[in-house]
Amino acid sequence: MRMLFTFIIALCISILNIIAQETPKEVLIVGTMHTVPNIVKNSYKPMLRRAKKYNPTAIYVESPRGNDTLSWEYLKDGWSESYKAFYYLSDSIQTVFTPNLEKYNTILGKSFSNMTSEDLDFMITSFAYNRDNANHEFYTYIKKHGIEGSKKPTRYEDGDLTFKLALHQEIKLLTSMDDQQTNSEYHDAWTKCSKEGQSNGNNAINIKMNKKAYNAAIVPAIFRGLGKHANKRKSLEQLHMSSSFTYVTVKTEGCTEGERYWNERNMRMARNIGEQVMDSDSERNIAIVGASHVIGLEKELQTNYPDLKIVLAGE
Repeated sequence: MRMLFTFIIALCISILNIIAQETPKEVLIVGTMHTVPNIVKNSYKPMLRRAKKYNPTAIYVESPRGNDTLSWEYLKDGWSESYKAFYYLSDSIQTVFTPNLEKYNTILGKSFSNMTSEDLDFMITSFAYNRDNANHEFYTYIKKHGIEGSKKPTRYEDGDLTFKLALHQEIKLLTSMDDQQTNSEYHDAWTKCSKEGQSNGNNAINIKMNKKAYNAAIVPAIFRGLGKHANKRKSLEQLHMSSSFTYVTVKTEGCTEGERYWNERNMRMARNIGEQVMDSDSERNIAIVGASHVIGLEKELQTNYPDLKIVLAGE
């Protein structure tokens, strides 16, 4: 009888191992519109409902990682006033704050509903100390709006989609995956490509393509379908072409440089996602990112992480 019992246990373990091997980790990529106009302020509501149905166990966000010194070297004086302010806030806190890992982990072990105002303040300061912008903003949002989130639309992906999804799922930490170390070079190439395109017809192609995309989005936007429309493959490919300058018919130095920097950024972002997913226990991962990046991330993840199942929100 004991041998039979041992055999059954061993068989069950083997079956579970086989099932685990046959069920690959999954990454659902959701393309966002970043800030939406006030007239379509509720555009993220349908996206939030669909994201909740997916029931993710980890959320990846388009924010620089705290230890990404190359990105922060650019961002501390770069394009974003918000990132600039956060960098220097982090610098100042690092001179006066003493981390407490035991307290940090104890708070993370609580449900959101059981976290006190003092808990939130400690976590907000800890995230600033660690230069963790994503979670600093997340817990600042909780402190301001509570665990139900903002009652009014913020019109931005973080407040209307990412943070509310994390609160619903009781996901205590967002996972950053952005990489902006060559953004300065990318914007220089963009400017150069635009100047070159004034006389060779490239700009006219881009203007026509963007106008067509804008017109196609009008009806979906009216009926709260902007997010669904933005995540259709046709829309994603148009956005990828525009951001990577692959719409041009005349190859120029600026456009070629811009394409290279865009593709390299997507490659590094995909690596940040792929390596962290592979190292984690999470099986259902959602990456919330500007829609222009989706096609590039899909390609890089499928190429370099064949063991991951990559799914687009619109498919």
